[in-house]
Amino acid sequence: MEKNKFINKISSLLFYISILTFIIAFNFAHNPPGGWYQQSLPNINGASIRDMTFTDSLNGYIVTSIGGSNSYILKTTNGGDNWDLKFTHNQPFVKVQFINANTGFTNAFTKIFKTTNAGENWNAINLPQIFGDDMSVLNEDTVWLAMSEGFTGGVFRTTNGGLNWIQQYSAGSQNPDKIYMFNPRIGFIVRNTSGAPNLRKTTNGGFNWFNVLNEGFVDMYFIDSLKGWRAYGNNMYLTTNGGSNWVVQILPSGGIILSTGINEFSNINSDTIFGAGGIAFYGSGQFRSIIYKTFNGGKNWFYQVPDTAIHSGTYQHIQFSDRLKGWAYWVSGGIHTLSGGDTAWLTNIKNTNTQIADNFILHQNYPNPFNPLTKIKYELKTPGFIKLNVYNINGKEVKTIVNEKQNTGVYEADFSATEYGSSLSSGVYFYSLFAGEELVDTKKMIVLK
Repeated sequence: MEKNKFINKISSLLFYISILTFIIAFNFAHNPPGGWYQQSLPNINGASIRDMTFTDSLNGYIVTSIGGSNSYILKTTNGGDNWDLKFTHNQPFVKVQFINANTGFTNAFTKIFKTTNAGENWNAINLPQIFGDDMSVLNEDTVWLAMSEGFTGGVFRTTNGGLNWIQQYSAGSQNPDKIYMFNPRIGFIVRNTSGAPNLRKTTNGGFNWFNVLNEGFVDMYFIDSLKGWRAYGNNMYLTTNGGSNWVVQILPSGGIILSTGINEFSNINSDTIFGAGGIAFYGSGQFRSIIYKTFNGGKNWFYQVPDTAIHSGTYQHIQFSDRLKGWAYWVSGGIHTLSGGDTAWLTNIKNTNTQIADNFILHQNYPNPFNPLTKIKYELKTPGFIKLNVYNINGKEVKTIVNEKQNTGVYEADFSATEYGSSLSSGVYFYSLFAGEELVDTKKMIVLK
């Protein structure tokens, strides 16, 4: 009798284990590992994404550059799994912002378009003699524009929904190309394309602007009038006194990270922030995009490299509707998470191969910035097969300078920005030294014309 009870218990246990195994296998098959999955756009004739925003976890909008003869406004109602074309225009769009679920604005070359029915229809607001490089929308009536053109540009504001525009600032060749307004009184402008950008602030609604520091921003967000973040260069920056002082927040670098930096970030609250930007190098021409995250307001930044089907050069846009649901997009598509990304968030990767670190040294190029010629110096304390490659900001290889076995010694290689069929444009480039298959180091250089 006792033996039969024992056998029955074992049989029941095996039955439940088999059920549990089936459930786990089913979920694994239908929910593959990794917290991100791929999303794509419909045919838009090669147009690039210029900006993206979501009003909740399902509804989102994308505006594009010119593709063919049109630019596009796309909308999703299912979290980005499908995008529908809602509007076309003959000038490139720049930015899109919504102030609530129904009301949004987007700016193009000489017009602003407004929707009041969640993007189903867009109506033009004319901009006499001005256009916007950047836009900041506070409410349905108050919109700010930054225009970098030297003669008619500056900062412009409307307080009646676009019926009238007032020029609030003009600085000729130093007119801004970025603007962020926290409220009707407080805001920041900068011209990032300047050789020495000046971050300026207003505290009286744009009637006066004063210099804060000689740096810029590619994205900015304030959680109140004193505490805010800005992304610029290779780091994030935090202020707790309204922008008078900024504390550097170091982003992960080194190891597989070829390029570090945030193009855009999304605040969930004062502690949790997600960022998009940076490139990881996996060897053999494999470049993948980086997602950044902080859990403590930027004191410590972590990163992950989503393993999706398409590996882009760098993510340009990111937004989270809450701590779990988010999107990261490059110029032609993107990825989506429903779980806050992959489980693992990494800190800085250090080169654990001490032999590589001891035996090979890559120096900073000189001059830097340069036009058109620069020199790259490196040292080999042991002989080996050496590669010295140059990459653009999107991780695409521009040139292999060295690809041969070399003996112990100090070497200096020349690199010219005009060596190719079409000369390299101004901007940031990277060069990497490899010993065999091992990445020794990567450094940044700037072409300035």
